[in-house]
Amino acid sequence: MIKRIEGGVTAAKGFKAASCAAGIKYEGRQDMALIYSEVPCRQAGTFTSNIVKAAPVKWDQQQVKGSVPAQAVVVNAGIANACTGKEGMDYCRQTAQAASEALSIPPEAVLVASTGVIGRQLPMDRIKAGVKEMAGCLSGTLAAGEAASRAIMTTDTKNKQVAVEVELSGKRAVIGGMCKGSGMIHPNMCTMLSFVTTDAAISKELLQEALREDIKDTYNMISVDGDTSTNDTVLLLANGLAGNKEITKKDGDYREFLKALNLVNETLAKMMAGDGEGCTALFEVKILGAESKEQAVALAKSVITSNLTKAAIFGHDANWGRILCAMGYSGARFDPEKVDLFFESAAGKLQIIQDGVATDYSEETATEILSCPEVTAVADIKMGEASATAWGCDLTYDYVKINADYRS
Repeated sequence: MIKRIEGGVTAAKGFKAASCAAGIKYEGRQDMALIYSEVPCRQAGTFTSNIVKAAPVKWDQQQVKGSVPAQAVVVNAGIANACTGKEGMDYCRQTAQAASEALSIPPEAVLVASTGVIGRQLPMDRIKAGVKEMAGCLSGTLAAGEAASRAIMTTDTKNKQVAVEVELSGKRAVIGGMCKGSGMIHPNMCTMLSFVTTDAAISKELLQEALREDIKDTYNMISVDGDTSTNDTVLLLANGLAGNKEITKKDGDYREFLKALNLVNETLAKMMAGDGEGCTALFEVKILGAESKEQAVALAKSVITSNLTKAAIFGHDANWGRILCAMGYSGARFDPEKVDLFFESAAGKLQIIQDGVATDYSEETATEILSCPEVTAVADIKMGEASATAWGCDLTYDYVKINADYRS
């Protein structure tokens, strides 16, 4: 049985966190976070598909593939350390070395992550001072984990964290996570940083496979604005302190671990989509009755990335033609004259089209349904049993305002 519990990255045994105000870009708020495990961890990671990769992404890719277990993650907000050349990579090494000295762990055991403005160099005196300060105030409390989740925010309007517990070979194991992401969010990873911790014992190979497979249905199924970032990173650390029998094969425990990991990642992904820059609503799209998963994914992603559809959601306008149009240019084959479309939210559910033709629905009822903070469009294409779900948000005036002066 899997159940949601309080907390985030410090919910699992042996994990601590800290945060500080290093003054990297923001004033009057914390802008650095540190995650630390009392014992070395198996590590897994997935990263941006953008050819332009930030220095921390390149650093973490090397560390995740390496043989040295991870034990700490240092995160800064405000400056992305992207497009910074050799100097940017040197700064990753200096950050890892600072954490190594402060925590008495190998520098290869330190992962780093940055988010913020592209092209600026990190103020390393402040970064190093922040690492030293955080190392001295690490705590395993839920409050410390929550503070860390707030410290990594940029244009986010709320912090994002979640934790669940799951039984593995008779032992209670916990998976917790935190993330940030609000803009430059697009399928195949986004301006998102996500850090997931677990006390489950699992082999490194299966840990990486579990993460790689799960992001296909979670982080890779969200979009805010169609921009894929240079810094997207998901890191998963497992320290084994739950005491369960190590998961080394795809048995019942592995399947339970996958379910719990999916709940954490899907929750964090939806939090990011629902906190899109300037948005007023989380927009969910479900494709049912597809011939294949690939077909369903293509259709769902096409709808959530349609600016016309996103604008209609903002206007609480049941402009179903925009959804059908977006499905039509997705590249996936289907018969538009067989599509059923529904809108649903906490205000109810309403069928908008049947077999490709509008029903005699009430515009007033449709507007009421579309006025809720979470709105779902369900399209049944009646071709098979496959399905897919994607998440996005509405497109508002504030999105342009936020991004017009992001650097100032």
